[in-house]
Amino acid sequence: MMDWTDRHCRYFLRGFSPRVLLYTEMVTAAAILRGDCERLLRHSPEEHPLALQLGGSDPEQLAAAARIGAESGYVEINLNCGCPSDRVHAGAFGACLMRVPERVADCTAAMREAVAGRIPVTVKMRIGVLDAHERAAVGAFADADYDKLQGFVRAVQGAGCRHFIVHARQAVLGGLSPRENREIPPLRYEVVHRLKQDFPSLWIGVNGGLRQIEQCRAALAWADGIMLGREAYHRPQVLGELHAELYQDDWQVPPLDVLLERMANYAAQESALGTPLRVITRHMLGLASGRPGARRYRQLLAQPPAHFPLRQAAEALGAEQ
Repeated sequence: MMDWTDRHCRYFLRGFSPRVLLYTEMVTAAAILRGDCERLLRHSPEEHPLALQLGGSDPEQLAAAARIGAESGYVEINLNCGCPSDRVHAGAFGACLMRVPERVADCTAAMREAVAGRIPVTVKMRIGVLDAHERAAVGAFADADYDKLQGFVRAVQGAGCRHFIVHARQAVLGGLSPRENREIPPLRYEVVHRLKQDFPSLWIGVNGGLRQIEQCRAALAWADGIMLGREAYHRPQVLGELHAELYQDDWQVPPLDVLLERMANYAAQESALGTPLRVITRHMLGLASGRPGARRYRQLLAQPPAHFPLRQAAEALGAEQ
């Protein structure tokens, strides 16, 4: 979700549930230590609860970045061991880390020591990795593949990590684009289910291909949690649906005009600080998903006027003012 779940996106998504845990886009530890830390970690209190997702493979760098993240108010530090992009692979982090479980164990141990138990350190991963020349094997998942998966979890568990989020697909490194890596390797929820059975004391959540409430409900029958990415981005209403399913409290997603007014106020505040309007409204196109007037709404937000097009957007979707 790099370049997707930035702070403006997270502020928008928070309007659909006050309780679901949101994750940042992956930020490299090196960028935090050598770049504009304040800009990279900036977030609104209204985004919480919020987890910081880190990329990297150097234990010292990750420990330092985790410490800064904890001091910045994040409630969880997550190490990404699942991203299959060539850019991430070239940097020796992301999914390729699953090939070196001992290194991941060293990283998580250093991160846990850095945050001193104040917040959890978690790992996001795949069920396995293949190189480009192994792409033909993507249709199979043998006992040897599961043994490697078990070995990875066991090594990282030994470093004190108790919380794993598992994308139920293998990653093909160098042979598929990130989009193809989300579509071509088959989903194998049964592998994650088996992993939970074999490690019952660990918190194991499942990620990948979950879109409908029925699918989420079925996964939660055996998993400790679920993670949604692009579905929540393209159809943010699903967060409200999941909130009602999971928490059964008095929360209700606000009416459309209230959601838009909330974002109008936010956009006004950000615009006063020099934030271009388009970097906020680009995350709001999914609000029109499945609604009459969606095309006109998207046109308004894709090519907005100088002010936030609240009234026009609401009228396009038929909201009451």
